[in-house]
Amino acid sequence: MPLRSVIIPAVFAVAALTAACDERGVHITSTRTEDNDAKGVLNVVQALQCPQTLGSLTRKGSATNEGRVCTYVGPKGAEVTLQLVPLDGKTPPQVLKGFEDRLSASLPLAVAGLNRASGEAVATVDAGRDASGERATVRAPGVDIRAEGEDASVNLPGVQIETKGDQASVRIGGLHIDASDNGETVDIEGSGGEDGDNVSVRARDNAAEVRAVASGDATRASWVLSDNRASAEGWRRVGYEARGPVGGPLVVATVRSRDRNGGRVFEDAKDLVTLNVGE
Repeated sequence: MPLRSVIIPAVFAVAALTAACDERGVHITSTRTEDNDAKGVLNVVQALQCPQTLGSLTRKGSATNEGRVCTYVGPKGAEVTLQLVPLDGKTPPQVLKGFEDRLSASLPLAVAGLNRASGEAVATVDAGRDASGERATVRAPGVDIRAEGEDASVNLPGVQIETKGDQASVRIGGLHIDASDNGETVDIEGSGGEDGDNVSVRARDNAAEVRAVASGDATRASWVLSDNRASAEGWRRVGYEARGPVGGPLVVATVRSRDRNGGRVFEDAKDLVTLNVGE
């Protein structure tokens, strides 16, 4: 089936839904249950491994708190903190909720935007035909959806979908999907989808939240909150990558980035977690 026959109608459908929606947002959820033991057994970590450099990251000083905390700096002043976190009688979701609350404080406008409901008309829709065939445009704060002939693009905070002819590219947080009609192939990289993750995306106004949690008893979770508008401190994206065996402890890398697209920082933070606890 041509990508155009899937993407183009989808863009028109999004246009219609966006115009009719009484909230300025998009909510996408995908769930599949699968045993994640195939990913490998996660290590029980006693002290962190903190290399001086990893990818775009450079360690600041030495590990602190008896080898349980390491801090790194990245491009444009990005901050990464690697932590070894015992559960201390809490569940992993309870522990990670604390990280989300603290990181969210760096992007107050994003939090307010995602939690705000509005009955205002939020989008302008222009759909019709021209020399190239179907044409549609949807524009609203933080939303840009366009389709013309064989090509289409969808841009939301933290979400990008591009199709040109028989090629399609999807970027949602750490989830990368590349598809081609010619080879009838789909390549998926990053956190989400192929290994049984539960993926949830919320986008509204200029903000987006992306969450991925793998099935199984071990903890494998990632969370990203982004805002097209810089905070007072210049932050545009915050998040974490967390993994740990049943019973803990968790290895958590938190990220604050001033880069609109996050750059390599989030991938390098994930590599730090992998180095310590495994896949």
